[in-house]
Amino acid sequence: MKEELLNNIQQNIQQYCDTYFKFDFDPANPVIRVQEASYGAEEINAVMQTLLSTNTTMGKQVSAFQEMYAHYVGSQYAVMSNSGSSNNLLAVAALANPFTKDHMKPGDEVIVPALSWSTTIWPIVQHNLVPVFVDCDLGDFNLDLNKLEKAIGPKTRAIKLVHVYGNPCNMDGIMALAKKHNLFVIEDCCEAMGAMYDNKHVGTFGNIGNYSFFFAHHITTMEGGISVTNDFDLTETMKILRAHGWSRESKEHQKYINMYPDIDPRFIFINQGYNLRPTELNAAMGAIQLPKLAHFNDLRRTAAHYLLKQLSKHEEFFHFQQETPKGKSVWFGFSMIVKDSAPFSAKNITTYLQKHRIESRPIIAGNMTRHPGVKMFPHRISGDLTAADTVMKNGFSFGCHQGTDLKACKYIADVIDAFIKEYVHGKAELMA
Repeated sequence: MKEELLNNIQQNIQQYCDTYFKFDFDPANPVIRVQEASYGAEEINAVMQTLLSTNTTMGKQVSAFQEMYAHYVGSQYAVMSNSGSSNNLLAVAALANPFTKDHMKPGDEVIVPALSWSTTIWPIVQHNLVPVFVDCDLGDFNLDLNKLEKAIGPKTRAIKLVHVYGNPCNMDGIMALAKKHNLFVIEDCCEAMGAMYDNKHVGTFGNIGNYSFFFAHHITTMEGGISVTNDFDLTETMKILRAHGWSRESKEHQKYINMYPDIDPRFIFINQGYNLRPTELNAAMGAIQLPKLAHFNDLRRTAAHYLLKQLSKHEEFFHFQQETPKGKSVWFGFSMIVKDSAPFSAKNITTYLQKHRIESRPIIAGNMTRHPGVKMFPHRISGDLTAADTVMKNGFSFGCHQGTDLKACKYIADVIDAFIKEYVHGKAELMA
């Protein structure tokens, strides 16, 4: 009876998804969203079975998925949490924790890209470290290496980089600087899952790499994130910090039981901590999604290359993000920067796109130093941030995901062609 009921539920979910999960581009009703759902009946059934088991809090499925993900990127260890932002927090917290040899201390500086996201920055501030903002390069949108080296000072302890919109940073250059100045490296790969540099996964170059499984990202567990590292001690510390500061998930749990025999072994608090645990549901979904990632990223790359080819005729008006040499981008979105010389603004074209049901959004958060929250806390700006300002003022992006097929790409290109014809050439004709 139990198996029959379960089979009926699964069949009904499959039938529902077959009928209503229609995310392909429809020329008769054109809509281009920033992201479409990347999951279907297989993921829903995995989550449903986990719910029915009543084993839903972090446990065996999370452990199995951590091993699966570490194997996927070629790392020794992985620590899953409830979001990519939480993994950014765990990475900084571990490197600033007394458990870590030569750990970062209050007042130490961490170099960050000005073109970034709030939760790239906040963990630094929350640990009384000082973010040092460095400009991006308008070619690849990543940290400008020349400006990065100039930003390194006597208090610099780490570089926290972002692989912007899935485009790998120049890891040869960054790791050479880190080695030269004895710096920690944290890779924020929340937009770059599956991206490669020199045939190696981004996130596996530095001390810790962090990824996101949020709905709008390359694959999803709804909410969720994961860190990878080859450092056993950092792994242990992140696991302890992730859940209250107790030793329960530590591989060395028995060591702490022996050290503190008078404390209940289930609740030995050996460090500070948070509650950033993922659920078994997140892990069950991730185990289904991860094998699909490579195909999804191939679709993103196909869409991006088509759009670059079709829109290159408008280079008079736009900058386009360029793939890093030796890098394989996974195109979190398709980005465009309106040149200052263009006879229209980013607002003009995004309004036009929205009118034609093409969603758009800013490129990450633009220049983070322009946001009021940053001004509340100690920070340092190294050099000028003109490129990040340009991205914030003139930049936008739209969907380039597994649902953006060539019909969708052609629609986008046609709409932009029509905008140029109407807004540029049409105005020129009126003025003639």
